[in-house]
Formats: sequence, structure tokens, C-alpha cells
Amino acid sequence: MSITELPVPANSADVEAVVPQALRRAEDWLKQTDSESSRKETRATEQLADMVRDPEGVRFTMEFVDRVARPEDNKVAAASLRSLGEIPDFLGPANKAMMGLGALASRALPGVVMPVARARMRQLVGHLVLDAEGDALNKLLDKAAEQGTQLNLNLLGEAVLGEKEAKARTERTRQLIRNPRVTYVSVKASSLCAQLNHWDYEGSVARLKDRLRPLYQEAKARSSKVFINLDMEEYHDLHLTIRLFTELISEEEFTDLEAGIVLQAYLPDTLAALEELTEFALRRRAAGGAPIKVRLVKGANLSMERVAAESHGWKQAPYRTKDEVDANYLRLLDYVLQPEYADAIRIGVASHNLYTLALAWELAAARGVERQLDAEMLQGMAPAQSRAVRKVFGDLILYTPVVHAEDFDVAISYLVRRLEENSEKQNFLYSLFAPEVEGPDHLTPMGSQEQRFRRAVAERWTTFAGERRTQNRLEESGTQAPKIGRFVNEPDTDPAMAANRRWALEALRRGAEPIQAPEITDPAEVDGAVARAAELADPWGRLTGRERAEVLYRIADSLAEARGELLATMTHEARKTIDQCDPEISEAIDFASFYGHSAAALDDYAGVFTPHKVTVVVPPWNFPVAIPVGGMLSALAAGSAVIIKPAPQVVRCSEVAVAAIRRGLEAAGQDPNLVQLLRTDEGAAGKALISHDQVDQVILTGASDTAALFRSWNPRMAISAETSGKNSIIVTPSADPDLAVADLYQSAFKHSGQKCSAASLVILVGPQGRSQRFLGQLVDAVETLQVGHGTDVSTTMNGLIEPPSEKLRRGLTQLEPGETWLVKPRQLDEEGLLWSPGIRDNVKPGSWYHTHECFGPVLGIMHADTLEEAVEWQNSTGFGLTGGIHSLDDDEIEYWMEHVEVGNAYVNRGITGAIVQRQPFGGWKNSVVGPGAKAGGPNYVAQFGTWSDPETPLLARNVSVSPAVVALLDQFDDLSEADRAWLWRAAELDAVAWREEFGVQHDPTGLVSEANIFRYRRLLEPLRLRVGKGYALRDVVRLLLASAVTGVALDVSAPSELADELRRAGAEVRVASDDAYARGIARASSARVRTLGEVDPGLYVAAAESQSVVLDHPVVADGRRELLPFLLEQAVSVTMHRFGIPNQVGHIER
Repeated sequence: MSITELPVPANSADVEAVVPQALRRAEDWLKQTDSESSRKETRATEQLADMVRDPEGVRFTMEFVDRVARPEDNKVAAASLRSLGEIPDFLGPANKAMMGLGALASRALPGVVMPVARARMRQLVGHLVLDAEGDALNKLLDKAAEQGTQLNLNLLGEAVLGEKEAKARTERTRQLIRNPRVTYVSVKASSLCAQLNHWDYEGSVARLKDRLRPLYQEAKARSSKVFINLDMEEYHDLHLTIRLFTELISEEEFTDLEAGIVLQAYLPDTLAALEELTEFALRRRAAGGAPIKVRLVKGANLSMERVAAESHGWKQAPYRTKDEVDANYLRLLDYVLQPEYADAIRIGVASHNLYTLALAWELAAARGVERQLDAEMLQGMAPAQSRAVRKVFGDLILYTPVVHAEDFDVAISYLVRRLEENSEKQNFLYSLFAPEVEGPDHLTPMGSQEQRFRRAVAERWTTFAGERRTQNRLEESGTQAPKIGRFVNEPDTDPAMAANRRWALEALRRGAEPIQAPEITDPAEVDGAVARAAELADPWGRLTGRERAEVLYRIADSLAEARGELLATMTHEARKTIDQCDPEISEAIDFASFYGHSAAALDDYAGVFTPHKVTVVVPPWNFPVAIPVGGMLSALAAGSAVIIKPAPQVVRCSEVAVAAIRRGLEAAGQDPNLVQLLRTDEGAAGKALISHDQVDQVILTGASDTAALFRSWNPRMAISAETSGKNSIIVTPSADPDLAVADLYQSAFKHSGQKCSAASLVILVGPQGRSQRFLGQLVDAVETLQVGHGTDVSTTMNGLIEPPSEKLRRGLTQLEPGETWLVKPRQLDEEGLLWSPGIRDNVKPGSWYHTHECFGPVLGIMHADTLEEAVEWQNSTGFGLTGGIHSLDDDEIEYWMEHVEVGNAYVNRGITGAIVQRQPFGGWKNSVVGPGAKAGGPNYVAQFGTWSDPETPLLARNVSVSPAVVALLDQFDDLSEADRAWLWRAAELDAVAWREEFGVQHDPTGLVSEANIFRYRRLLEPLRLRVGKGYALRDVVRLLLASAVTGVALDVSAPSELADELRRAGAEVRVASDDAYARGIARASSARVRTLGEVDPGLYVAAAESQSVVLDHPVVADGRRELLPFLLEQAVSVTMHRFGIPNQVGHIER
């Protein structure tokens, strides 16, 4: 918004006019000492000052409350106390001594020491978060009343994850309102209603009004009415909260009730919001209603707003600099402190910045609207200055968090925000507590604050006002990710934007078009489509990778433009909710862009890549857009023509996606028939397509049984399959229970648990399994889920795609011995598509539910004694797709990261929703069939073809090679000079590949709030090498070199005559006949077998039986390709913040 469009008042020059008086008044407040300050207050203020100045002060306090005060189990808390490290000086000698002694005694007497330690911590922060118990609170309220101070009580409690806790919090708030001493209460919308759905804007407003209305009625019923203040939280709640407030107090029974709302100056949207509220207040007063109040704050959720923006790819909603926030705050005061508004809208100036408070007072006095002002400050912060302000304003309101003793640990999020903002040098309180010493700019801390104040005055009407986020799905076209020469994820749709909500509702109303493609039952039609694909593949495959990349980028634009149609189709045909569909569409767009970059990278390898000609993609129904699009575009990027066989349940989703891809191909000047959709039956035509002799590659996402069926038709089939999973989250006693429950129920039940990555199990360690708080929160959250159809915007857990399979029905209805239902699932409709979610407790290791994927809305709980046992159970399902841990103990996290056997590992976050490049997706063990490269990762496209050495000799590289490698090369000195030279080039390329790719961890996204580590782990067992007739000794040695570099053993076997030959050449080899070797592979599970020469066809049959893979491609010198079979890819995603504050986790070095 330009300066000419802003509502600059005619008397705005008043602000500049009162600046000198404001500065003098602020100086007077700063100089005043309050002789009535108690020694306790003085000590508390000095300790707070010491803490914010101490570089370790805030971190230590946060860690102590998090890891020592929070755990319910005394032994766990005691172990954390002993591991806290050096105790910072701000605690003072007495507290340091007490803490040191407590740490020593805690090993033997945790039950004695830890309650004392928690009580002492409550004392140390007791001036910031007060006791909500009746007698203690009443004494505090009486004292405040005697001093002419009102307390604005904000009741803290455990996270509101379910309706039971929401109702309990509402009732506790009601009890506060009924207390005759209470005059002022703040409430948050998120504490009144659980699981607010930001897509269901109208439904959320209605729910919140129903929950808030009784509180207003209670406040009005009091003879001395209680003032209710509606707090503002995150940006996505801004307009929702304003609407809730204005509509509710406009109801006839509340027209004479004065109530208030908070606005946050760190949002540039706030000026327009204040204008809206001012106009509302004027209309309300003109109609005979009571005035309203707006409490102006700077904003206390900046850290989490940064996290939300970074993780979704959105612009940060708040201002980026404090200078802008300060200027906006003064602008808001300049706008609203006016005689014509004074009797309609009261303003709470909520700040500890004495310059801001002084300006507000002097401006109000100059304009004759002192009655319009309230001074508001935070309980426990700078009490002497608070009293000085009260003497001028006449009264004072202190924002006062209160918490019951048993809930003290939940105050951590409030403390984190308060301590973090006060530890920043630009903050006024930091300067207030700092020594008055000149810095490099020749200004003292308070001198710097005065300069900031003057700058805010000067820039108040030139600082930007308006929405920083302007995403509008109704108007945009093409991809929205910035084009900066490297891959950037496509932003999800922001439901906070009204235009986006209208766009989504229009998609729901539009519905899905009928299926267009006829079902194909004749194998001859399949032959024609495959022949057409093979014909188009040659010219497409001859393009360079960079040329194909440009085409993929056009396809990304086409998919982005089809977002609305895709959303409409997915919600109706796949029955998914909007919040599940929209990120999936972003993922599909990401695949187009990312695989474009992957195609370009093919040109830079040391080897020569020849793409497969024809690829068949067989996707699942549960991700009806992202997975089929990812499969099609990865093959296209490699240079292959593609035929997709859509899942029969979601044919129309594939049709819409394919149409978008074909439009992109045409726009790039390519034949759209490079991608064909064949809706074959599940009989002869389907089998003909999958097993066609001109099909070079099959990409499958589906059940393990499906992969086995396909390979039974053609055991030599080149297949890349992501199959099943039995995924679990470990929760230790050191976890934050609120966050753990939130991530767990969403990972288990979003999309009704119909995700291969869904959390099917939670493994509770030790006393966590006995925590009634944790189990109660989990049950509450699960029972609150709103089950319904994806087309209903109020649904939070959609139904099943089809009636339960036999396995799922067993999981939903039958318990194993020793198990009990914590929440028993119920069938909610005749068709069997809608089921309420279920939780089964006491699942035993090795039981049916522990080892079988059910693929539906049921979660099992296991109880392990130790973390080691929990990891063993997590690894023993036979699968290895996703897994997680919730713990705030760095040692526990480090142990888990070293021992978990999954392809996608998650720390202190949910285990679903992998994002392209951030968390490349794919599993280990029985969760994968094929080479094992992860979708959305750096090696995925490069596996869809064959590699060979270039015709020109490889150049020598001046790199270090290990002595073990040199010894191997010397061991086989009978090889020809040409072979030895080639092996040296291979060894050099191995060293480069290990140094740059395989031996290091990668995090190309570099997010502050989340570490997304892509790394390579050694195979869990030796790589099997089967040698057959026609092998080359050079190739055997080359694989031995790879074994030496990776540290993975090579199990070399051959028939007896070839084994003797290899032994004479110096190789270690075991003898196994073809039949015996095949029997061994058939008994193995998901083994990798590398072959050289001609091997017996029975090996392929055996591998198909055991979900093993036979890697029979030519051996190449390029280590970037030849080391891959020795390694497993793993993506580890770690939350690196606490409530938005960056935090070191699990000893991860970044």
C-alpha cells in the first residue's frame, strides 16, 4: 500500500510535536527508583537481567524446564539434570551449589531430589508464570487491587489436542470468570476448540462462537462484569479471530458488553485490521452498543511464523525487521488515538518500551483522549518501571499467565517466547538491563533505543502496510516457486488467504468429470500402444538431459495450472480431504521440476547413459496424483516413453494428470504420445502390458504381493517398486508429550491411515507407557477426529477408498491375546467406507499386528522397557519404510539415528508427508523391490537406463587413494596393463564419489528449522556377487575395489570350476552350484545380488520369490554408479527448533 493510500490523519504532525515531551517522560521513568520495591522483586529483576545478558542463560533455562521440570519420571529427569553441563553464573552461587549437589544426589535419590528441583525452578520463574491455585491466586488479586493494578489472567495448560481438554480448559476459564476477585481474562481460540480446520472457515467460526458464547454470558452475568480479551495467535487466525469477535459481540445479548481483542503490530496487515475494527466500533456505538477495546502488542509468535513460512515456501507474514514493527506500532497509535474514536474504541498500549508508552500518553494528552488509553505490561518484567508508568496513566493492566502446579511444564512455550525476545539486543528490556556502556556505534544501549524510537517516528507512514502474503489460486498461472537456477519446492496453498479458500470450495462444488478412457481388455491394443511408445522413445532419448529438462519445466507449469481440476477430482474420486490433496499436488509439481534438474545432471556423469525405451508405471490409489506423476516424469526425464496403467479406483485422477503432462509436452514441441494412459483390465490385457517383451522397466508403488505377482510373469523384469511398510514412532520419557501426541495422531490417521508411511505403531519406552497424561491426550485427540467424506470441508479424517480388505478388517475388529482397545473402531455407514479410528493397546513383539500392514485407521501401542528394546522392535517387522522418535534427549536421538533401519527417519516430527528433495522417499528391506534409489532423490532418474564407459579413455585424477585399495590393485598384478590402468581410473573415481557424494551427509535445502539429511548407510549384510561364464576378472577386481571403499563385504560365489579359476587369480570365493545358490536366494529376504557373466535363469526366479533384486548391468569405472549397490539411501528429517527457537538436536553438526 503506497503512502497516498494510507489513512494518514490530518493531525499526524502531533506525533512529531510531542516527541520531546515523550523523551523527557521516558527519561524520568528510567531514572525513577521505587523505594517500595521488595527485596524479592529486586532479586528477581536482577536475576532476569543476568539471564538475558548471559550467552547461555536463555538456553540453559529453556533446557532445564524442558528436560528436568517436564518429564514425569524422576529417574529420567535426574539423568537430564546430570547431563545439563556447566551451570551458568546468572543463577548465583547459592543456586549453582544447590543444583550441583542435587545432580550428585539425584542418582541415588531421584524421588527426593527432583521434586525439590522442580519446586525451585517454579520459584525462580514464579514472577513470570503465577500459581493458578485458588488461595494463592486470590492473594495475588487482592494485592494487585490494593495497588491499583488489574491482572489480565491467561490460563495456561497442556496442548488442546482434543475436545475433552478443550471443554476442560473452557470450564477452568469459566471458573476464573466466576471468581469475584477476577476482573480481566484473556482467552485463545485454539484453547477453546480442538483441531480447528482452517479450510473450514465458516465451520470454525460457528464452533468457536458456540464455545466462547457461554464465557461471555458468564462475564456479563457477574454484577461487576468481567472483561474478556480475545488473544491473537498465529497469522492464519487473524481474520478468523476478528470475525469471531465482531460477530459474537454483535449478538443482541452482548451489545452492552465491553470486550476486547488483540492486534499484533509485527503484521503489516494490522493497519487495515485496526481500520476495520474502528469502523465496527463506531457503528456499534451509534447503535447504542458498548465500546470495544483493542490491545496493541508487538507480537510474540515471530519464531513460529518463520518456521511456518520456511516449511511451506510462503512469504513470512510478519515484518522482517524490528524497525518496521516499531514504526507500524506508532502508526497504529497515530491513526486510532483520535477524539472521534475515543468513545468507541479503547486502546491498550501493551509494551515495555518506555519510549512507546510515553509517546502514547503524550499523544493522547495532546489530542485530549487520555480516557482512550490503558497501559499494559507483562507480569514480572521490570516491576519498578511498571509502577512508574502506572502513576502517570492512573492504572495499569498486567498480562499474567497462570498455571496449575501439575501443569507447570506447559509454561515452557510461554517462557521460551518471553526469554527469547528479551535476550535479543534490539529489545528494549535487554537494553534496560544492560550496563550503560557505549558500543562500537558510540551509543549506550538506551541511546540506541532512543535512536530506534526516533527512526520509528520518522518512518511510521512510509513503512509498508498491507499483506505480505498475496498468494491467490484464483488468479495465478504456472509454477510459483522462485526460479533461481536450483530446485526450490512449490509452495502449498495457504488457507489463511480468503481467495484460496474460495478457490478450494469452488473445486469441491465442481466435482469430478466422468472417466473418459475405455477399459482395454484386448492384448492386441496393448501391443499397439507399446509399439507407439517404442517408436517415439528413440528421438526423445537422443535429446541431451538438459534439453529434456526444459520440457519437464514446461510440464511443471502445466501441472500447476491444473491444480484446481486436480483438487476437485481427488476430493471426489479418491475421497481425500483438501488438506491431504493440496500438498500432494505440490509434490507432483515438484517432481516435474526436480526430475528436470535430475535429467540435466545426467550430462555430467563420467559414464555414458542409455535410457530405457519404454517404461510402464503402475501407481496406487492412495496418492492418486503425486505418485503416478512422479513415476511418469522420472521415466520421461531419463529419456523413456511412458505408459501408465492407472489404479482402477482413481482412473479420473490419472486422466487429469496425464492430460496436464501431455499439454506440457505439446507446449514444449514434443509428441504428447510420449505419455499414454492405458486403462487395462486386471486380466489378460493388464498382464500383457506389465510383462510385454518391449517394456524395459516397470515402476510400481503397491503391495509386496503385487510386486511378486508381476515378477512371477517375468522373473527378469526390471522393476523399481516401493511396496509395504509397518511403521512406528518411538516415544521416550524425555519427549514433549504435547508434540508427540500431535505428530502421532496425525501420522496415524490422516487419510484414514491409508498411507504406506502412516504410523501403524507407537512404541512407548519405560514410564512413558504408564503416563496417564500422554495416553489421555492421545485418546482425546483420536476421538475428536471428524470422520466424513473428503468432499465435506469439515472432515478431518476421510473415509476408506473401498470396504476394508481382510487384513484391515482383522485390524479393525479382532484383538490378539493380551491386547485391549483404548479406542474401539466403529463402522459408521452401511458400505463400510466410514470407520471411526481405533487404538489397540499392549501389542506384543512378533504378534500378527506387529508384523502386518493393515493400511487403515488403527494404531497399536507397544510397551518397551528400554530405548534399545524399542529400536529392536521397530527394526524387526521385516519392513523398513518410515520410522520416528520423539525425545528431547540428544543422546537418545543420536543412538536412534545410528541404529534405526528405515529409509525415511524422522526426529520430533510426524513420519508422513515426505517432500521432494527434502525427504527423498523409499524404504529398506521388504519395503522396496529393485535397485533401491529413493523417489525425489539424486539417484532416482539415473537408474532408468544402462550405464557404460565412454569410448574415449578416462582421464587420470590426482586424488588420494587408500592403502587398502592400492594393496588390492597390487594383488592382481597379472592383469593386463590396460585393465590395470582402467582399474586405477575406477579407484580414482571411487575416491571422488566417496569424498563428494557417498561419504558425506547432504542437506541441499538448508532450512533453519529443520535438518533434512540425505546420507548413505552400508548394506545391512554383505553384497552378494554371483559369477558366471564369460565374466571378466577385471570386473571382479573392480567390485572388490568398491567393497574396500564402502566397507561393505562382498560375498563372492561361483560354480566350482569358475571358483577354482578365481582362487588361482587371487580372489576369495565360495563354491555354490547354480541350484544351491538359487535355493539360498529364495530363502533370503530382499537381498541384493550383483552378477557378472552369464548366470543361471533360476536365479531370477528365486530372487522374485524372496523380493530380492538381481543387478546384472555392465560394470563401469564411474564410482558414482558402481558404489551404489553397496549402500542404502536414507533421509533423516529432524526438527531443529523449540517453539521456533533454533536448537541443536542429537549432536548434529550443521
